[in-house]
Amino acid sequence: MSDYYQGKRSRDLYDPASENPHKISRSKIDSFVNCPRCFYIDVRLGVAQPPGYPFSLNSAVDHLLKKEFDIHRASGSAHPMMQAYGIDAVPYQHEDLETWRNARSGIQYIDPATNLRIYGGIDDVWVNPKGELIIVDYKATSKDKEVTLDAEWQDGYKRQVEVYQWLFRKNGFVVNDTAYFVYCNGKRDAQAFDAKLEFDIKIIPYVGKTDWIEPTLVKIKECLNSEDIPDPDPDCDFCKYRYAVDQVVSARNN
Repeated sequence: MSDYYQGKRSRDLYDPASENPHKISRSKIDSFVNCPRCFYIDVRLGVAQPPGYPFSLNSAVDHLLKKEFDIHRASGSAHPMMQAYGIDAVPYQHEDLETWRNARSGIQYIDPATNLRIYGGIDDVWVNPKGELIIVDYKATSKDKEVTLDAEWQDGYKRQVEVYQWLFRKNGFVVNDTAYFVYCNGKRDAQAFDAKLEFDIKIIPYVGKTDWIEPTLVKIKECLNSEDIPDPDPDCDFCKYRYAVDQVVSARNN
């Protein structure tokens, strides 16, 4: 069985005895917020949740949007969508932009209170005439209703841009409280496919709040330093799945 299933990894595990800063990604912070038990089993014990399916179409939309905004970045001009929504800004030019966009490196900051190296890979950054940076995230979906940020599951999107805002501020940048989601919604009402998919694109503003981040990092550090695995979360599908499996296996063995 061990030769077939390599469920536990040995790399990137948190070591309470280590003095080196431990890297925690933006997505790992969200994992902790959603379920401390799953987070602990992943980061401390080395067994992550099963990976989701790759969203190749979403990645294609991200790639094309970046190319499109980069054209205006190079010329120092505002994208027509920014003008249409009355956003007085242009895509931000910086030598570290590609590093910030790289999911493996991103923009980083070592939190002195916890010795955690927080990082996250952004989609885009704009800058307004005051020199304030604006965090921008691209999203893609396809549904009949107009896209919003009102669903409970989209709270993770909001936390995502808030962590980015916090990271940029910690790196010495002045960041506007308002972030933007460039939301692409694949149109489903066309008469025929004709080998192309068209999108309605909407820019949604969101005023970020970052006061939750540092207290959450302290809780993450306390969680990782503990020898006790957190209790299952009754709202976590993975916890409920593990419990159900344990019950079935236990009943079968008995």
